Amino acid sequence: MFVLFIIKPIIMNSNDESLNGSNARFLNKYRISSSRFPNHDYNGGMYFITICTSNRIHFFGEIYDGKMHPSRIGIYLDEQINKTPQIRKDMNLEIPLYVIMPNHVHLIICISENPYNNLFCHLKSSGTTTTKHSCFKPQRKNLASVIRGLKSIITHFAKENNIVFSWQPRYHDHIIRNDGECNRIADYIENNVINWTND
Repeated sequence: MFVLFIIKPIIMNSNDESLNGSNARFLNKYRISSSRFPNHDYNGGMYFITICTSNRIHFFGEIYDGKMHPSRIGIYLDEQINKTPQIRKDMNLEIPLYVIMPNHVHLIICISENPYNNLFCHLKSSGTTTTKHSCFKPQRKNLASVIRGLKSIITHFAKENNIVFSWQPRYHDHIIRNDGECNRIADYIENNVINWTND
């Protein structure tokens, strides 16, 4: 199961009075915009995620004889994916399907209703009208925080055990919108190892 993030450079206006020459050059070169869908807050829903290793190196194992043979870090990744819903019980999170490939992992991640993804935290009445006020959603309780946590713990394990390893900086995500789409993605995930040639 997997999600891919696309890095897009932000071109800042060098005539902006708030930027001096050096700051403008720095921001032009290094600022990147969010690759997330702008009208979705990623605090709830079903997502198809892909996370890749740096330079597509086969850190997680190899496929031969039609089976995935995981490396030590691949085995640890499998353990941590299985632990994630228990670690994040308060997010009402499930990972019903995933597959670890030699150089990436695909996941379906479901985030159901929880205390952190209510659309509105309170209602305010004024005369005959009722206004809904959006509530701030903590960045440690959304999809990105789940991916950050998973990547971080694998990186920490690799460093602790002197295993050469690194992730691709971003990841790719796709919002699953209906059952038909979910079934197609699930079929893709389940057959990923069988269909592997030389990704």
